Amino acid sequence: MTPPALRTFPLPIQFRQKVPSGPDFFRVTGALKDSRLKTVCEEAKCPNRTECYARGTLTFQILGDVCTRRCGFCAEATGRPAPPDPDEPEKLLEAAKKLGLRHAVITAPARDDVPDGGAAAFARCVRILKDGIPGISVEVLTSDLLGREESLRTVLESRPDVFNHNLETVRRLTPRVRGRATYDGSVRVLRFAAGTAGTVRIKSGIMVGLGETWTEIEEALADLRSAGVSCLTAGQYLRPSTEHLPIEKFYSREDFARVRSIAESLGFEKVFAGALVRSSYRAGEMIGHV
Repeated sequence: MTPPALRTFPLPIQFRQKVPSGPDFFRVTGALKDSRLKTVCEEAKCPNRTECYARGTLTFQILGDVCTRRCGFCAEATGRPAPPDPDEPEKLLEAAKKLGLRHAVITAPARDDVPDGGAAAFARCVRILKDGIPGISVEVLTSDLLGREESLRTVLESRPDVFNHNLETVRRLTPRVRGRATYDGSVRVLRFAAGTAGTVRIKSGIMVGLGETWTEIEEALADLRSAGVSCLTAGQYLRPSTEHLPIEKFYSREDFARVRSIAESLGFEKVFAGALVRSSYRAGEMIGHV
């Protein structure tokens, strides 16, 4: 009998992607090569990267490509990161100008080796983009920054348009899925951001297909909403390799419609739920800025 950790599922049709093409796709890949910047699209093996690149959109990853944490779902490399690149914000601005971005999304691997978790780097990138490109909106997707309020305040005071931090999964599964991060810690981060950020939109996301129940999904969404989250993404977990957590279930279109209905009944203002939805999927559309 095949062990559970190695069982496989046939890939449903909604997960199959088209071969990349079009001038925007090659414009994005060319700009990334020229600037030597990373994207989470590549580092985390996002299934949407070909679509997003072909639409001229992407999510920049600052602070390198090595994470100080090891989570059961994530394809990011783990280990000891190199020191942050002091010229990274300027490179980011140059690439954003070259691509003509109206909405920029910035994320980073967890950098627990840096005293502020990378907060100052996020803040500098937000400010340089806002100063350098009139009218651009900027979204940050951060780790929990070790729950340090000073670090969170540093990011929020740079005035991003969206502050995003993912809950990822339900309470019961968090220790197995997220490693060092905790469920309550992430809820506290989001609640602090909602209470500090003024007009900044607060966003979070979950994955499904890891063995959660519908009751647990409802509880997680209720916790996010009570913490002040107004924008939600929900997508299917896809296993990056056989060394990562197995998929317990592929959710159907009807299942995702149910997730969306639950979220909307709880009062979320914007909900993107679907098989290939990820944290920053069509992020500009979510806030009406594309």
